[in-house]
Amino acid sequence: MAQWNDYHHEDEDVDGEERDESEVDYKSTGRDSLVFLVDASKEMFIKGEDEEPSPFDMTMQCVRSVYTSKIISSDKDLVALVFYGTEQSKNPRNSFKHVYIYHDLDSPGARRVQDVDGLRGEKGAQVAGETMGSGNTNLGEALWCCSNLYSDIKLRLSHKRLMIFTCRDTPHGGDSERDRQARTKASDLKETGVVIDLMHLMKTGGFDVSLFFCDVVSPPEDEAELGLQMEPCGKLEDLKKRVRAKEMKKRSVARLNLCLGEGMNVAVGVYITALQARKPNAIKLYRDNNEPVRTKTRLYHTQTGSLLLPSDTKRVQVYAGRQIVMEKDEVDVIKKFSDPGLELIGFKPMERLKLHHHLRSAVFIYPEEELVTGSACVFTALLRRCSVRNVFALCKYTRIRNSPPRFLALVPQREEVDDGQAQIAAPGFHGIFLPYADDIRTLDTPQLPTASEPQVDKMKEIVHKLRFKYRSDAFENPVLQQHYRNLEALALDLMAPEHIEDHTMPNVNMMDQRLGSLAQEFRDLVYPADYNPEGKTGPKRKPEQGSSGAEKKPKLEMSEDELRGHVQKGTLGKLTVPVLKDACKQFGVKVTGTKKQELIDALTAQLTK
Repeated sequence: MAQWNDYHHEDEDVDGEERDESEVDYKSTGRDSLVFLVDASKEMFIKGEDEEPSPFDMTMQCVRSVYTSKIISSDKDLVALVFYGTEQSKNPRNSFKHVYIYHDLDSPGARRVQDVDGLRGEKGAQVAGETMGSGNTNLGEALWCCSNLYSDIKLRLSHKRLMIFTCRDTPHGGDSERDRQARTKASDLKETGVVIDLMHLMKTGGFDVSLFFCDVVSPPEDEAELGLQMEPCGKLEDLKKRVRAKEMKKRSVARLNLCLGEGMNVAVGVYITALQARKPNAIKLYRDNNEPVRTKTRLYHTQTGSLLLPSDTKRVQVYAGRQIVMEKDEVDVIKKFSDPGLELIGFKPMERLKLHHHLRSAVFIYPEEELVTGSACVFTALLRRCSVRNVFALCKYTRIRNSPPRFLALVPQREEVDDGQAQIAAPGFHGIFLPYADDIRTLDTPQLPTASEPQVDKMKEIVHKLRFKYRSDAFENPVLQQHYRNLEALALDLMAPEHIEDHTMPNVNMMDQRLGSLAQEFRDLVYPADYNPEGKTGPKRKPEQGSSGAEKKPKLEMSEDELRGHVQKGTLGKLTVPVLKDACKQFGVKVTGTKKQELIDALTAQLTK
């Protein structure tokens, strides 16, 4: 019978639950798709001031960054690279003039990254000029060509996005007919669910979005979207940041009802804001053709060898030495405690929420207006009142049907914007997972000596000197970074992996400079005068002449009569292994092993001849 597994095992950590929530089923949700539509006009190849990279070079570096991040984080997504305003044409049947499809809509790979690397820098600009050139511009035909890329895909797409990179605010030079065609085609794309974003780059005289592109790009999808940025990007980091904010569609791990009382339900989405990054699992390949190996599990009867169907098996749980047999349906009923959703229990002051109550990374709760009309209004009212009264909402959270219920503390977060009115913190609730009584452990803390007042005051000075502003996004995992750099070097045939800087290592020189003599003063207060911080012990003293030091114990020799007496009484097993080995050597007994029973058997055979 199959083993019936309960909800939680002792050797199972909480991260498994987080991984289950973050897994994306592409068959049910579909894949994300992204098309880079890049202007290839001559203006894109003009370098900026102080030898700043050209808009085209900045775009290629940004495209490469997205390609590599997609390979690591979501290799099932589809990406394409299309140039417009080119002299040469490359598209199906070359039906669109001055449009060059560099990469079709497909999953990113090492070959594509190498192709984009070939378009970077001064040599890349020369290659682009020889391959595509710069010619007339017809953005309407370029958008039409991108529309065909989407329609040719037979896979299910969950999100379709198109990014336009250009430094020209009037791509057609005032040609009203071509402007009208581009606006019409952009409207058709938006009706089919394609989101059009503008990544405009710095040019001399500034970039006026209102001249043309304000009618082409898509409006913000919700309040959390950055929307149309009026200022052009002049730096590569700004461009990467803007693309990074747009490229990923925010997926909710669950869409549930927040029950505020009888007959009062609000639709909300549950989002994961932080998840531990891990190395991907190894994929087994067939050695003859390197194709992925698919595994299948089948159950067979132990006596007859016949194949067992799912209906032929049952679940068993051992309790008090007795096997409790259950059907699969019975186990499913036992595991179900409540329907999926969030159920409000009450409110508590914020000071009742302690740091040690956080079991794992929190989730973010945001209203889903399209599911239940009026959810955003009720959700906002609840958020404001909780924030004003400085309380958190206590809820029972069940993510899916058979998942165990958990307690969530919904901590309110008001919207925050920067000086440019760009949103840096979305309004919503942070769902803090609270422990059950079974999760709290009582520890016996060891009794340690108490520090004196001067020691505490000196340590306060040290802590004050070594303070710094911590930001989690400033520290990358060096193990993961090195792992992916090695993979990248192997995939791209690089001579050596790119060097990474380990920001987790302390800056010892800066710490010594800040502390000055404080470290030595603290050491003098806490440790004795002969304390060695390196922990090295002095050289061992040689024994004086005439002293034998730790003398070896003499070997215990045993007569043959004594051994025969042990054999007759059957008490050879009371002798130690070293004594038995010495006895075998003393009487010339050959043994094949060193185990105690083998030595006893050899001695017994020799002495009973």
